[in-house]
Amino acid sequence: VRKDADSSERVLMDMRWGLVPSWFKKDDPSKMQYNTSNCRSDTMLKKSSYKGALLQGKRCVVLADGFYEWQAHSGGKQPYFIYFPQTKDAVAEGKEEDEEWRGWRLLTMAGIFDCWEPPAGGEMLYTYTIITVDASKDVSFIHHMPAILDGDEAIRKWLDFAEVPTQEAVKLIQPTENIVFHPVSTFVNSVRNNTPECLAPIELGAKKEVKATPSSKVMLGWLKNSQEGSPQKKENNLPRWTSQFIHSPSPKKTSAGILQQWLGKEGEPAAKKRKA
Repeated sequence: VRKDADSSERVLMDMRWGLVPSWFKKDDPSKMQYNTSNCRSDTMLKKSSYKGALLQGKRCVVLADGFYEWQAHSGGKQPYFIYFPQTKDAVAEGKEEDEEWRGWRLLTMAGIFDCWEPPAGGEMLYTYTIITVDASKDVSFIHHMPAILDGDEAIRKWLDFAEVPTQEAVKLIQPTENIVFHPVSTFVNSVRNNTPECLAPIELGAKKEVKATPSSKVMLGWLKNSQEGSPQKKENNLPRWTSQFIHSPSPKKTSAGILQQWLGKEGEPAAKKRKA
């Protein structure tokens, strides 16, 4: 966080998933001996990896279409896709950039970031971790889930590091029941697969695709529209942890509105992305 930064300013940028603390002394972040992709809310103010960054106000919001979770049963593990409830307008095309965005509602997950500089000098590396909480009763088969910030006010408070101190901000980290989910094919189990089939609802037992419903049409239509023209991600760029959070494809012209609106800078170009 810059000392002269405006705490109400929102900047969209690339960061590497898996927080590297600023105090990490080795010359290569891959030499870290522990996983920092997720941070449990009950220990985030205790563990040195997260405490310093959190107390310094290094709070961020991680955007994703949704995330996967697996439910264990006698036949193995059944994957589910979990996301915000959607409206029928989520695949609307032809919207002008200055109109209200009515596309797919992205999950807004609470995160912590940090800035690491190589000991020998070089480009600053920005990394983040996603805060997790105990799941709500509606998804009791999940042990932990992302801490979801539901609504503009929660997002504003989480990001405003100057006006909202840490002890107040952490009160926003609570389970939410405002999510929906459906079973998907085990096709998603392979990190090589990154197509709309990963999200298609299936009928448990029959292992076939469910007949199209309004909600599934919204989901599949939005994903197909978003992926057109986007190169498939390389295998080493895909998440490998138990909960695989979906990183949204590069925004098309039709999705520029949601990014500008979320940033609060309607009409201005998006912030230059920093390579991590």
